[in-house]
Amino acid sequence: TYFLSSHWNVLSMLPLRDNAPRKCIPIMTWGLMAFNVMVFLLETRLPEPLLERLFYFLGVVPLRVAHPVYASQTGWGTFWPWPFLTGIFLHGGWIHILGNMWTLWIFGDNVEDKMGPWRFLVFYLLSGIAASIIHIISNPLSTAPIIGASGAIAGVMGAYYTLFPRAKILIMVPVFIFPFFFEIPAVFYLAFWFLGQVFSGTLSLVAPLFSGGIAWWAHIGGFAFGMIINRIFVR
Repeated sequence: TYFLSSHWNVLSMLPLRDNAPRKCIPIMTWGLMAFNVMVFLLETRLPEPLLERLFYFLGVVPLRVAHPVYASQTGWGTFWPWPFLTGIFLHGGWIHILGNMWTLWIFGDNVEDKMGPWRFLVFYLLSGIAASIIHIISNPLSTAPIIGASGAIAGVMGAYYTLFPRAKILIMVPVFIFPFFFEIPAVFYLAFWFLGQVFSGTLSLVAPLFSGGIAWWAHIGGFAFGMIINRIFVR
């Protein structure tokens, strides 16, 4: 399974909060967080074999989409569209869900403030779909399902990058057992995160074993989509 989650790993820089003010209550951001957590708690009640089948059924399997005839002939079944949406709300573990929801909390409220709740929801889902498509293009023969909200959240981060160029992020950098706190420009943090995804994604194409089970190109695609398309959704 490819997990869409790597927001906490920017040279061990943990973002704690931003300083961009918001005008409205982020109803949709809170709602998305609550729904993701609810789905994950339901996942924890399933036995492992059933959960694995669920990931293959509701997650996006690139081979099934890119080569539907071949996939059907080899027993993978035919293509259906709903995993592009359902896979966004599945997570593979506590670190996976916590990392994604924390990142959504930091960046989502301000982007929602600019778009409004319903436009933000459409933008969020389209970012997740775009992320999955880019992953399929980069890994068309993969039989591992991709799950997680990070593609959609990467789109939110891409939108934040262009909408809040003067914002700053408070980060925590652990040095041995001592935490150090710094405030850095959000554009620096997000650009550095994106470049890290590009580096890791390129390395995964050259040496797939080093992918670490993370859909790097989905993150890249989601971020680029959010950065380019966000203005269409801004009120």
